[in-house]
Amino acid sequence: MYFLSGWPKRLLCPLESLERPLHIQTDPQRAFFAVLSPSQLSIWYCRPSVLIVSYKELSKAAAQFGSYKQAEWRPDSTMIAVSTANGYVLFFEIPSARDKYLYEPMYPKGSPHLKGTPHYKEEQCAPSLNLEMKKVLDLQASITSLQSMLEDLLVATADGFLHLVHWDGMTNGRKAINLCTVPFSVDLQSSRAGSFLGFEDVYIRDMEYCATLDGFAVVFNDGRVGFITPMSSRFTAEQLHGVWAQDVVDGTCVAVNNKYRLMAFGCANGSVQVYTIDTTTGAMQFSHKLELTPKQYPDIWNKTGPVKLIRWSPDSCVVMVTWECGGLSLWSVFGAQLICTLGGDFAYQSDGAKKDPLKISSMTWGSEGYHLWVIDGISSSNMKPGRDANSKAQQFGILQFQFIKSALTVNPCMSNQEQVLLQGEDRLYLNCGDATQAQSPRNTSAHSEHNHSRERGPFSDGSLDSQGLSTLLGHRHWHVVQIHSTYLESNWPIRFSAIDKLGQNVAVVGKFGFAHYSLLTKKWKLFGNITQEQNMMVTGGLAWWNDFIVLACYNLNDHQEELRIYLRTSNLDNAFAHITKVQADTLLLSVFRDIVILFRADCSICLYSIERRSEGLNPTASIQVLQEVSMSRYIPHPFLVVSVTLTSVRTETGITLKMPQQACEAESIMLNLAGQLIMLQRDRSGPQIRDKDNNPNQRKHLPFCAPVVLAQSVENVWTTCRINKQKRHLLEALWLSCGGAGMKVWLPLFPRDHRKPHSFLSRRIMLPFHINIYPLAVLFEDALVLGAVNDTVLYDCLYTQTSAREHLEVLFPFSIVERTSQIYLHHILRQLLVRNLGEQALLLAHSCATLPYFPHVLELMLHEVLEEEATSREPIPDPLLPTVAKFITEFPLFLQTVVHCARKTEYALWNYLFAAVGNPKDLFEECLMAQDLDTAASYLIILQNMEVPAVSRQHATLLFNTALEQGKWDLCRHMIRFLKAIGSGETETPPATPTTQEPSSSSGFEFFRHRSISLSQSAENLHSKFNLTKTLSMPSGPSGKRWSKDSDCAENMYIDMMLWRHARRLLEEIKLKDLGCFAAQLGFELIGWLCKERARAAHVEDFVLALKKLHKDFLWPFPVIPASSINSPFKNGKYKTAIGEQLLKSQSADTFVNMEMDTGVSNTPRSRSWLGTVSCSQRELDTVSSHGPHMQDAFLSPLLSKVSFFPYVSECF
Repeated sequence: MYFLSGWPKRLLCPLESLERPLHIQTDPQRAFFAVLSPSQLSIWYCRPSVLIVSYKELSKAAAQFGSYKQAEWRPDSTMIAVSTANGYVLFFEIPSARDKYLYEPMYPKGSPHLKGTPHYKEEQCAPSLNLEMKKVLDLQASITSLQSMLEDLLVATADGFLHLVHWDGMTNGRKAINLCTVPFSVDLQSSRAGSFLGFEDVYIRDMEYCATLDGFAVVFNDGRVGFITPMSSRFTAEQLHGVWAQDVVDGTCVAVNNKYRLMAFGCANGSVQVYTIDTTTGAMQFSHKLELTPKQYPDIWNKTGPVKLIRWSPDSCVVMVTWECGGLSLWSVFGAQLICTLGGDFAYQSDGAKKDPLKISSMTWGSEGYHLWVIDGISSSNMKPGRDANSKAQQFGILQFQFIKSALTVNPCMSNQEQVLLQGEDRLYLNCGDATQAQSPRNTSAHSEHNHSRERGPFSDGSLDSQGLSTLLGHRHWHVVQIHSTYLESNWPIRFSAIDKLGQNVAVVGKFGFAHYSLLTKKWKLFGNITQEQNMMVTGGLAWWNDFIVLACYNLNDHQEELRIYLRTSNLDNAFAHITKVQADTLLLSVFRDIVILFRADCSICLYSIERRSEGLNPTASIQVLQEVSMSRYIPHPFLVVSVTLTSVRTETGITLKMPQQACEAESIMLNLAGQLIMLQRDRSGPQIRDKDNNPNQRKHLPFCAPVVLAQSVENVWTTCRINKQKRHLLEALWLSCGGAGMKVWLPLFPRDHRKPHSFLSRRIMLPFHINIYPLAVLFEDALVLGAVNDTVLYDCLYTQTSAREHLEVLFPFSIVERTSQIYLHHILRQLLVRNLGEQALLLAHSCATLPYFPHVLELMLHEVLEEEATSREPIPDPLLPTVAKFITEFPLFLQTVVHCARKTEYALWNYLFAAVGNPKDLFEECLMAQDLDTAASYLIILQNMEVPAVSRQHATLLFNTALEQGKWDLCRHMIRFLKAIGSGETETPPATPTTQEPSSSSGFEFFRHRSISLSQSAENLHSKFNLTKTLSMPSGPSGKRWSKDSDCAENMYIDMMLWRHARRLLEEIKLKDLGCFAAQLGFELIGWLCKERARAAHVEDFVLALKKLHKDFLWPFPVIPASSINSPFKNGKYKTAIGEQLLKSQSADTFVNMEMDTGVSNTPRSRSWLGTVSCSQRELDTVSSHGPHMQDAFLSPLLSKVSFFPYVSECF
């Protein structure tokens, strides 16, 4: 919503006086702000922040009036009233010197800047003002509060009176109102003879006028709070009535929110109680509370002191709170905390030392909420006596905090978009990435899909419109667009901004006109005719419709409200715009498919149809009125409407099943009335819906039903006009942001398999859930909420201790804004299961099962329910964990979900978990049956902690043997360590969870691939090499050390037996390649073991079968007879297959091995043992056909007629 940006700035007071500023107050237009010192009044210009005029009280008059205390502006900013300590009210007039300006900017010669444009002086230069004291009013009592009320000034004094004073300084003959004569009651329905204050010394400590409630929120000096309202137009004691807030007895200050009709009362305990007025009874109704929690701020939550100041932002969307002990905290309108300076880098230095919190004596918001002006209340206490006047002026400076905010705060029509758009005073922050990514919304590499989706139009399926956003969630950086300086200079501040659905174009609205920017071309478009820009003031916001910009504006020349549509690709000129006159002032604008909806100042809603027409070179758009709906019966004040949008949401889901084509139509109007969400649904109960011959356009003229309240405390609403049959739950739902209460979703309920719905089953259900971020956009199909969060960076280490006091970089961290996102699907599934809607939960979950983070969704749901129920101090009558466990079993990821949840949960909760999901031994066996060894290894760690070592050994042995058979070498190494830990008593150190990624086995073959043994060496020499071979064949590292002789114990013998058994099986099955990989990966002593097995497993019964398996294992071709011995098997370059077939058909080992080949190697004595000398080829071929006629042109190294196969085995590796 609102986010801090950068470091605060310090404004130095260029005053001769050394007085400390004590109060700051902006004017109603927020173009100026007044600064009060004990005897001085200064008027500053907001942009640029410069001093315009200052009034210094003479010594004699200052002694008579006393020090200045508070200031209040007249609504037209022409006067300012100042209260003093001795009970005087000083009225200052602020005349403007015509044609005189200060701080005029200088441009180089020939610059096309704005000196020749209308209103140049007013916009670019600070006006020259004067301060003249016109009237002095002596109230003869200490003044506690000043409040402007239309054309009058209301003054509260410490003697318990209220004075209504005209701005000319006259009381107009009205008597002061004694508060003791004003009746107070619990509500306005009580008797007029309600209880009175009853004490002579009770007076108003603080008060503020609320125009939309037509009354005053007051705080009395005894801590009680209330609301005073006139019962008629006459403001007299007989016509005033007050209501109490019964639960507040320690009030300190108050601030009102006119847009939401809220009254925020600061309390002495550090909390803020927010109340509203019940429209039925007139009683003060509690809304919510703003307070720091001990979980977030354990060191400071009860040490803040009383609340000192409360200030609502200009758009009424956030509130800033400060305490007597210091610190600032920013909250959304309904209690979501956004920023707090009492923790993190604001409270601690980089070396861990605690900072003194910033104590605020006064603060006020700047234009559009981009700035917060703050006066440090402890500057004088920190000042050293040796400082000169200049340094004192710096210490007494004014701090300016800078903010960026969401476009939703001022342009709520952005709620139907899936992009996050933040606006600052001179730049925009977008999350839609660069232009290349933005070109394809669903697939960043397929530009053709983007073009196709553009051609499909607004009534397309729409499933391609948002998928690409998921690929942009991996980083936290923003795409920052600097607003064009030429437009900004004459139209500051930026009031509205909007982005199109594809995230390729943005538009901004300043004081006059508008401008738009393309992320593809990286160029701005401004009005060519500056007069047209300055004659148009956008009032109701703007929105994108395809390539058109739709906006509601006021024509200053014709004094006419208009609805305009501009084409993005054409020049920005009124000649290319479609202009429609509007009867009343437009306050809000929104677009749904091809319908524009306007909310006007006469509390009416007007629907327009918009149509694209291709006429001439540039296409145009035409607008036609569809329907007008009067809402004056339901809306007490038009300013209370926060947002209005047209949606396809309705309660009759049965219509959706029978006539799905109507899902595209505008079915209801959603109206946010001061936080109360109201739905007006089309009335289809009449004959129109049964008349099939109606013109399709006539369906849009159907009347609306009476409004229905859907939810309270609503800040933002999200809905979409897209259709996706696979994810109907998510796309046809209504998403609500409710501040501190989290989010809500109004979810449709569909019967399974298109069966008839139960009569007792509601068509929709409202589900609340909490999230950890403030939502700014909803990705409907991706089940994600997008947001932003403030982060800080400390730079205090760059400055020395002697100069640290002078730098804001030391006092405050650098604030940045980062993108963030959160999954919400598990919250919805859980809420459905709580309400026994498991069938709906299954439908929703199966529709989202293809999401990449769906396994994490199941894990989150299981983990949250487990933590909540297992740690509950009270018995749970109807636990949800068994239901969640049964729900997860419906998905193939059940085993992984359970074990991942267990590994991330405390051991004390395991018994409760597995009592619901099943015995871990049974789950372990299911993993083995499913060949999911990595998940089984995780269950083995569970068994190690829950069962005796014998059970762990049994299951570990089973898993180890299975891993050996499947060649999961990384898992095997972990299992060896696990078994050794059990045997040596190191059960307190569980083995690491095996990873699913296997290491490359090529490194294990390096030694065997490059090793060679001479065929002519004797057997004795060969045996003498075994020790060296044994050493070389053991890989270096942990696996080699694992097999050292010092660990020769019973457990090692147990592991060795399993390894020998596996190696013997591989050798008996003549799987030499697997045997070599096994030895290389696990550090197995292959050569020494082969020596022991020469008469057992190494004994060969069938040489032909063994040789065939050997060739097949290594993908080698069979040998051929050389041409020097027999006739060449090649003829004309082609292979003659007769001899090859003869060799393949030969079943006699003697015939095969006695076949003479010209190899140049002498014969050796014949032996039936695998031990012998033979040379094998070191080259492996990729493919070979053992029985086919097309063999590769390669020769196997010659075989001797009398062979011994052990060197053959060794050389094969």
